Amino acid sequence: MTGDDGRRRVIIEGVCPEIDGGRFPAKRFEGERVVAGADIFTDGSDRITAELCWRRQDEESWNRVPMTPLPNDRWEASFQVGEPGRYEFTAEAWIDHFATWKAGLSKKIDAGLDVSLELRTGVALVEQAVGRASGADAGRLSELAGVVRDGGKETAVDAALSVELDELMHRHPDKRFAVRYDRTLEIRVDQKKAGFSTWYEFFPRSWSKEPGKHGTFKECKRLLPLIAGMGFDVVYLPPIHPIGTTKRKGRNNSLVAGPDDPGSCWAIGSPEGGHKAVHPELGTIDDFREFVRAAEAHGISVALDIAFQCSPDHPWVREHPQWFRWRPDGTVQFAENPPKKYEDILPVDFETEDWQNLWEELKSVFLFWIEQGVRIFRVDNPHTKAFRFWDWAIDSISSQYPDAVFLAEAFTRPKVMARLAKGGFNQSYTYFTWRNTKHELQEYLGELTATESREFMRPNFWPNTPDILHAELQTGLRPAFIARMVLAATLSSNYGMYGPAYELLEHVPVAGGKEEYLDSEKYEIKRWDVDRPGNIRAEITAVNRIRRENPALQQTADIEFVRIDAGEGLEHDTLMGYVKRNGDDSNIVLTVVNLDPRNTRSGWLRFPLERFGLPHTHRFRVEDLLSGRKFEWDGEWNYVELNPELSPAHIFRIRLHP
Repeated sequence: MTGDDGRRRVIIEGVCPEIDGGRFPAKRFEGERVVAGADIFTDGSDRITAELCWRRQDEESWNRVPMTPLPNDRWEASFQVGEPGRYEFTAEAWIDHFATWKAGLSKKIDAGLDVSLELRTGVALVEQAVGRASGADAGRLSELAGVVRDGGKETAVDAALSVELDELMHRHPDKRFAVRYDRTLEIRVDQKKAGFSTWYEFFPRSWSKEPGKHGTFKECKRLLPLIAGMGFDVVYLPPIHPIGTTKRKGRNNSLVAGPDDPGSCWAIGSPEGGHKAVHPELGTIDDFREFVRAAEAHGISVALDIAFQCSPDHPWVREHPQWFRWRPDGTVQFAENPPKKYEDILPVDFETEDWQNLWEELKSVFLFWIEQGVRIFRVDNPHTKAFRFWDWAIDSISSQYPDAVFLAEAFTRPKVMARLAKGGFNQSYTYFTWRNTKHELQEYLGELTATESREFMRPNFWPNTPDILHAELQTGLRPAFIARMVLAATLSSNYGMYGPAYELLEHVPVAGGKEEYLDSEKYEIKRWDVDRPGNIRAEITAVNRIRRENPALQQTADIEFVRIDAGEGLEHDTLMGYVKRNGDDSNIVLTVVNLDPRNTRSGWLRFPLERFGLPHTHRFRVEDLLSGRKFEWDGEWNYVELNPELSPAHIFRIRLHP
């Protein structure tokens, strides 16, 4: 026989969210609601009462929420998390003998049977509860036990089935044989921008007021009102550190740099410093701190790129040669992806004998920039560094700074991306850029929102990056740029763009079949005319405003794709629609996008009224938040048409009731 008490008859299993047996936490952001479920059952037909127990990890006592039974022995409850930090939860359940007795009593009364013996059984249960209660509750339970025992039949039954007795018994349950789930599970709660954010990437060096000069942090402050005015709340800066000169890359990634070529800012490190220094031509560390403060005054957080790789000129190469791999000829191993060679970049060796000191130094890079006011980091190629390092570093940093946010720039295999997200990364780049057809997009959103991934992987959709100019945008068609921006902004609660290349419709690749920009800003200082005719700044501003004003678009997981018929019973292959809603259905948004940037497309859209408990004939109103036009829709099927030259998208706010 086991040491466990065999009288504990309840079984609890299938608890969610539970990631890899509780090894990793599920993720939420501050103010978000956690919905937890479990399979809870017992032998026989006894009734069960179950509670969801939750607390912050630094609290001693548990908060308890009653769990609601669903079909097939599934139970569910929810709680709302507060400020960033670590929370934990579990489930507890027990045989509720009073509820079992009450259900049996009601059945016998309905059948006209004698219940005198059942009433005596009930008295015993209530008297036991008197011993578990105290004060006024104990006194009232004792009184009700007396009524059930000594009152006439009708009076006794009324007391036994009263709401008052039911509430008192639930406040003082018999939990002697209660069962608690054998794991305490963790929820990691992040700051709000981990769950809803709008990113804008730019290169500070391209923003000098004087043509041909290197930009500075001081000069970049003039961009902040423009960026904030477009509705972005995160500014992401590529590496701002000194750039090496050894093997420096020239324009368009040429192997030989000219005397005025600034080099790739991902080739980090020079005699002026490494990962804890700023490029001298950008300004001083004080200038950077002032830029961060100026951004915050506009409601913008500054995100920094952290790339753990080094120029051959990085101080680490001289001071810690053991952190790099050395070849038989005495030269240090540079980065390679044969046949490509990246001789201006040296990867760090995570198998070094001195790995512990390496880890501490890398973690200290994050801590240094946190001390300068940065809380958001875009991490370059984390999948090429040790998973266990990220597990340790992010856990350690977030324990000290729970508002820190880490975005994983890992365009790699799905399981690798998922493991990084489990290991602590708050947001993840995705395959959105390469999902362009209706089928591809709907299938991919299903992977992200209808599987366990929704509990730990927060997608951040980018239609372009300095590295990626997808063929879809190389046409230069204005509707294509607008449509991809609308998709990114309304499919995902986190999205970003590399600007001003995006709002200026930059679309020329370095060569046919390549995804690199011609004259890429990665290798040269650009001169941008943000007011260039044909820009889509107004459209970006409108969409970002709609995101801020509609809570339904501030989450990713609750999404339902709708059917749009093209005629003859065929579903449309270029008109795509989807519904998002907030928790209480007070805000419902339907987005419809024409994926064909050249042709007007139309069809009949079916709005899922049944999801809102409404008949198929219900009349309701919709407002296109992009155009301001309002429509009266009659029932579930309604006509939609999108001319991409006018607008490739509708973003409808749905008003189901007057």
